[in-house]
Amino acid sequence: MKQDIRTNKRVQIPQLNSEQKLLYRKIVFLLAAGFCLTPWASPPIALMLGILLALTHENPFHRISRPAAKYLLEASVIVLGFGMNLAVVLKAGASGALFAIGSITATFILGYFLGKWLKIPIKASALISAGTAICGGSAIAAVSSVINAAESEISVAMGTVFVLNAVALFVFPPLGHALHLTQAQFGTWSGVAIHDISSVVGAASHYGQSALYTATAVKLSRALWIVPISAAASYIFQRQQAKAGESVIHKPQVPWFIGFFILASVVRTFIPEVASWSPVVTHVSEAGLTLTLFLIGAGLSQRMLKTVGWKPMLQGVVLWIFISATSLGVILLVVH
Repeated sequence: MKQDIRTNKRVQIPQLNSEQKLLYRKIVFLLAAGFCLTPWASPPIALMLGILLALTHENPFHRISRPAAKYLLEASVIVLGFGMNLAVVLKAGASGALFAIGSITATFILGYFLGKWLKIPIKASALISAGTAICGGSAIAAVSSVINAAESEISVAMGTVFVLNAVALFVFPPLGHALHLTQAQFGTWSGVAIHDISSVVGAASHYGQSALYTATAVKLSRALWIVPISAAASYIFQRQQAKAGESVIHKPQVPWFIGFFILASVVRTFIPEVASWSPVVTHVSEAGLTLTLFLIGAGLSQRMLKTVGWKPMLQGVVLWIFISATSLGVILLVVH
C-alpha cells in the first residue's frame, strides 16, 4: 500500500505472484547469460555476475545449470584444442608434468596433517586436498565417488575450492604482472596453482594467448592424475568402508574430454586448413568458457557458503598458498 499525497488516499501497488516472480528471474538470468557472450564480458565479470544473481535472485535453472556448465566447459576445452599446435601442447604438458608428482604428493601429505590438526573429517580433508592438488571440482567429484563421501563432506570441499577458485581468477593476473612473469611462466603457474580449468583459462586468457595455451595444456596434464589418485584413494579407504559395512566403491571417473582435446590439436597440426580457423576457434572457445564461469557462479548458494566452516577454509587456504608459492619458486628457476 502507498499513500497518494494529493488525494490522501491509499493506492494499491500490484504484487507479483510466484509464477510472475519466476518468469522475472528467468528473464534476468537469460539476459545476464546473453551479456556474457558479448565482447564487454570478461571471465571475472561473468563469474561475479553469476555469483551476484545466485545470492540475490536465486538461480531459476539450478537443476540444469550445473550439468550445462560441466558439458559446456568440456566442449569449450575441446574446441580450444583446434587452435593449439600439438608441439605446444606436448611441450607445455611435459613441463607441467615435472611439477605434478612432487606438488601433488606434497599437497596430500600437508593436507593430511592439517586435517588431523584441525580435526576435519578425514574424507572432507582428503577432498579438499584433491581439489587443490589436481583440478578443483572435477577431482573432488571423482575422488568422492570412490570413497563414498557424504553429501555434506562434498559440499564442504566444493564450497572451499569454489571460493578460492574465484579469488584466484582476480588475484593471479595482477600478481603475474607485478612479478613480471613471462607468458610461459604465468601459464605454467596458473595451470599448477589455480584449482579449476575454467578459472585457469579465464586468468590466462587475460594474460595473453601464449599463456592461455600453456596454462590449458599444463592443467589438462594434471587432470589426468584424477585416475591414479582416485585409485589410490579407493585402496586406502576400501578397508575402512568394508569394516563399516558401507556400499561398494564406484569406479573412478575418467576425464575423457582430454583425449578429444588432444585429438583436436592433432587435427589442427596436420591439416593446414584448420590452422587458418585458429582466431575464430579461440574466440568461440573463450566465449564458451566465459559463459561457463557465469553458470558456475550462478550455481553458488547460501547453503553452500554456510557449510564451509573456518577450519576447512583454513586448510584450503594453507594448501593453496603452499602450492602457489612453491610452484612459483620452481617456475622462476626453470621456466623462461
